[in-house]
Amino acid sequence: MSSQAFTRRYFFYGALLAGAVPVGGFGSVPSLARLGYKSPNEKLNIAAIGAGGRGADDIRGCMSENIVALADPDARNAAATFKQFEKASKYSDFRRMFDKEHRNIDAVIVATPDHTHACACLWAMQLGKHVYCEKPLTRTVYEARKLTEAAERYKVATQMGNQGYSNEGARLAAEIIWSGEIGEVREVHAWTNRPIWPQGFDKIPPPEPVPDTLDWDVWLGPAQYRPYTSGGEAYAKQQYGFYLPFNWRGFFDFGSGALGDMACHILGAVNMALLLTAPTSVEVLEQDGKNPISFPKSSKTRFEFPARRNMPPVTLYWYDARRDAPMRPEGLPEDEILIGPGLERLVGQPAGRGGAATAPTAQPAPGRGQQRMPAQNNGAVFIGTKGILTTDTYGASVRLLPSSRMEGYRLPPQLLTRSPGHYRDWIRACKGGEPACSNFSVAGPFTEWIVLGCVALHFEGKLEWDAARMRVTNIKEANQYIKPKFRKGWGI
Repeated sequence: MSSQAFTRRYFFYGALLAGAVPVGGFGSVPSLARLGYKSPNEKLNIAAIGAGGRGADDIRGCMSENIVALADPDARNAAATFKQFEKASKYSDFRRMFDKEHRNIDAVIVATPDHTHACACLWAMQLGKHVYCEKPLTRTVYEARKLTEAAERYKVATQMGNQGYSNEGARLAAEIIWSGEIGEVREVHAWTNRPIWPQGFDKIPPPEPVPDTLDWDVWLGPAQYRPYTSGGEAYAKQQYGFYLPFNWRGFFDFGSGALGDMACHILGAVNMALLLTAPTSVEVLEQDGKNPISFPKSSKTRFEFPARRNMPPVTLYWYDARRDAPMRPEGLPEDEILIGPGLERLVGQPAGRGGAATAPTAQPAPGRGQQRMPAQNNGAVFIGTKGILTTDTYGASVRLLPSSRMEGYRLPPQLLTRSPGHYRDWIRACKGGEPACSNFSVAGPFTEWIVLGCVALHFEGKLEWDAARMRVTNIKEANQYIKPKFRKGWGI
């Protein structure tokens, strides 16, 4: 590619250097090196808030460092991790852990239910600790804004746990779209098979005594008090219980539904490639099982984004509770799969970027070949004026459609740095390296518009959004869901 052609095809790339995905890193903080950061060869002392479930996975991802303290109000769910790290200090209340252990802690993993993320992260940052927080960053727009501001104020290394942002595929998708391969993208469709937990109900089972292994008050954290219940006989055979250890995701007061659980993954490549800012509006077009307590059984939501830099306005459709793709671009052959192996196979080949290596063609449809069709229950489709691009659950499996376009395709020049691995990305930043790919300057604004979709579930019609003022301008009642009510002792 000539320098003139390169300049023409990537004419807006220079603007990215001051934005969400600069060439030297993935955040707006130019450098984290300062007094107090450890050398790359010195191990961090890491504490974890939430040691069971996803927290256990995050802790394992950081085992190259010292795990020195663990906090979890659900001792039963955390038992295996507590046993694995016998030398680590144990607490049910992370506030007590901060009181007693803060001088011995460099960094904190937050893997609690969504409603506790903000206070745990903020208090850690106020103590000067680096923070890794599970997705979504927060349950509400206000909390996401506050964590974005706090990370900048306290100059600590941060990362949200949306692993797809660290994938080769997400960067590859961005570079292909920026090259102009599929033209202007004005429409995106994304979907998930979540929820895989109960939603769409409006009754709470009778109260029960709190188990000895659970600190219910701490588990509730900033949420308004309610009696404990296991759900009774209806949930007795379920390993996930009524509220905990897992089904909290389906409750408005604790979780963020399918959007919060999976949009941070599935829409990661979309957010990165399309340089998404705050939407101008969001509207729930369909929902089954609307109620005041839990998220619906299924929903379809439309986000409208304004023009960004040199990109046109784009409309994004989100679908949940899907077993397959909710739409099919016009003109594709019936046996053409949307989600499956794609252009990542070219990465690292001798004739890679700019070379003449040949990408894989479409896989045969069921009944027409030996290979089984990949799952189509999570993914995203970019509709361009010149073509179509698709990605999978974590922003990988980048495909051009129709798949004949991948035959002999040449990857565009590499513009973005690659991640050394999601947890290593954060650990490197903690030790003075470049910002992690999904640090809070990226993850905060991303989370804001995702959880705005959760607000829209409470209302009929379009919510007009003023991001600067952090207000819904046309339906005043919606603003009660932008900022949560914090229980005494848990405010941020």
